[in-house]
Amino acid sequence: MSVVAIIAALLLEQWRPLIERKAYHALLARWATWLANTFNAGQSHHGRVAWLVAIAPPVLGSLVLYYVLLWVHPLLALALNIAALYVTLGFRQFSHYFTAIQLELKGGDLDRARALIGTWRGESAQHRTKEEVVRLAIEEALAASHHHVFAVLFWYMVLPGPSGAILYRLAGFLARRWGTQGPFGLFATRVYTAMEWPAVRLTAIAFAIVGDFEDAIYCWRTQAAAWADANLGIVLASGAGAIGVRLGMPLADAEGGVEPRPDLGLGETADVAFLDSTVGLVWRALVVWVFLLALLTMARILG
Repeated sequence: MSVVAIIAALLLEQWRPLIERKAYHALLARWATWLANTFNAGQSHHGRVAWLVAIAPPVLGSLVLYYVLLWVHPLLALALNIAALYVTLGFRQFSHYFTAIQLELKGGDLDRARALIGTWRGESAQHRTKEEVVRLAIEEALAASHHHVFAVLFWYMVLPGPSGAILYRLAGFLARRWGTQGPFGLFATRVYTAMEWPAVRLTAIAFAIVGDFEDAIYCWRTQAAAWADANLGIVLASGAGAIGVRLGMPLADAEGGVEPRPDLGLGETADVAFLDSTVGLVWRALVVWVFLLALLTMARILG
């Protein structure tokens, strides 16, 4: 049933992307802000209490609802899983930016591609070279495919019903909202980092399996730890090695300075052709994940 829900949710999102996602995020942002204003008195244990208040009702509520619907009829529980994955998965949330950048670069409109990557990253990008635009687009796509697809699917399979997918997305949201609020956000950051630990490694293994395995593993082992976010570094390094492109590297900022960043990947300088390679890598990895989950489901049914 889990695999059926995954396939159905992915197809549904491709057919009709969730158009109310911004409203959904705005609602969560107001809720997180209210909790921070209510509980944040400068101590780490206040952050733990606020995190539990934010997380427990939707996660436990979804779990109870899942078992109630499963008792009534399995198809109702399946419908709940599909609905939860439809909301928590975000394949189209990032792919439209990537596809638009890809089309603009192939059409020769670098200025428009700069504007798109700037909007995607939330920064000014009018000074970016074509190679930097491609490099950043690949990095954003690899990171987003992990955060919005592979990690969600991992936690969905680990915990019963839709509770794992909901827990992961809420934990990530709270870590981003509260992570800069000193001791109050420490617990949210630690929980999310711990949840990322197994998920990023499975994403990296999937990239390695469907790409250049040797280079992906080599880049993972030798380069990932140098990235500012070591967990994200695993995803980016393995993805870069899998498709044979150089990512990372220093970037010029809008003021004429340089943002130091370590090298990731091996092989050629990023160009437009690697955008197609990135799309292929992500889709092949997704197919492998779904196929393996289907095998595990069949083995569980037959065994």
